[in-house]
Amino acid sequence: MRVLLVGAGGVGTAVTRIAARRDFLTHLVVADYDLTRARSAVDTAGDDRFSAIRLDASDEDAVRAALAEHRCDALLNATDPRFVMPLFRAALAAGTHYIDMAMSLSVPHAERPYEETGTKLGDDQFELAARWEGSDRLALVGMGVEPGLSDVFARYAADELFDDIEEIGVRDGANLTVEGYDFAPSFSIWTTIEECLNPPVVYEAGRGWYTTAPFSEPEVFDFPEGIGPVECVNVEHEEVLLIPRWVDSKRVTFKYGLGDDFIAKLKTLHELGLDSTAPVTVKGPDGPVAVSPRDVVAACLPDPAGLGDRMTGKTCAGTWVKGSKDGAPREVYLYHVVDNAWSMAEYGSQAVVWQTAINPVVALELLANGAWSGSGVLGPEALPPRPFLDLLTEYGSPWAMREQG
Repeated sequence: MRVLLVGAGGVGTAVTRIAARRDFLTHLVVADYDLTRARSAVDTAGDDRFSAIRLDASDEDAVRAALAEHRCDALLNATDPRFVMPLFRAALAAGTHYIDMAMSLSVPHAERPYEETGTKLGDDQFELAARWEGSDRLALVGMGVEPGLSDVFARYAADELFDDIEEIGVRDGANLTVEGYDFAPSFSIWTTIEECLNPPVVYEAGRGWYTTAPFSEPEVFDFPEGIGPVECVNVEHEEVLLIPRWVDSKRVTFKYGLGDDFIAKLKTLHELGLDSTAPVTVKGPDGPVAVSPRDVVAACLPDPAGLGDRMTGKTCAGTWVKGSKDGAPREVYLYHVVDNAWSMAEYGSQAVVWQTAINPVVALELLANGAWSGSGVLGPEALPPRPFLDLLTEYGSPWAMREQG
């Protein structure tokens, strides 16, 4: 399989380090707007099957040309969500498969943002589903860890663990700390602001999708492997938009363990308008310059990819499922934990970006060997879960399940 990887940041670099240990790739082209960064990702992987090019992810024609020039079978999108649609359309035009880890952006309801959905995450992609089906190519959307592995867990629970599901709730928590920083997010602050300050979406059978206020419905969830109790709150996330399309559940939620201090800082950014993506004009050395406040925030914070040496603790991604099996109530938590000390020692990547990166690599291998196949715009829960979970374990990163109650 020949793959174009667009984005050589923390997740993209981790992808190269993971993929270098697998033999299903014949060639991986690592593309980034910053050629130096693309070359660095290739160099750290140390694999002669990999090459680096400069590419603007917003330039559909250039992306399509790169896919054709390098005879790629698939495009793996490791950029932030702003570039989903140009890359998605370029892959469709080029006749290649497509995988991303975050879906097209939402737009809140103009009048009732905390009650009704506007444009939902992924809506722009699903609008092109018929064209993808007609091309006989697969756009596998939301194939990171959350969304991604969490959706695979939902499908597995529905197929093998439950007869009837009352609620599927993705729950994410960690006990990670970063030495020397009062505020150092372990993942892209651009994406974190987007998902945390947008109206969270909840799904209920009979009602459909609706929204609530940011950070609503707090609950304390006890995470495994020593992480312990963490307060989690509603956050906008793709699983709530994906899981109900293929898995029967009376309710679907996503809650993230952020902590009071993190939430307070995000609220302050919002109150000051520093979460905005609309350019503002500021003074520059050669005259007025238009900049996005959110991009300024990102530039002022440390690069998450470079925090691994200062980071300690574990991160947990998982799916809590409540329902019944053989007439008896059942409640389980399927989860995946990564210890930062292990991921740094084994791969040189911090835990959060490594945990995100491994899942699309597993998916690419399943597409390459035929265990996964399909056409159209599909989420991970539309495909058989067992091959994915078995291969994830083969990669040396096993998942686990805890009976609740």
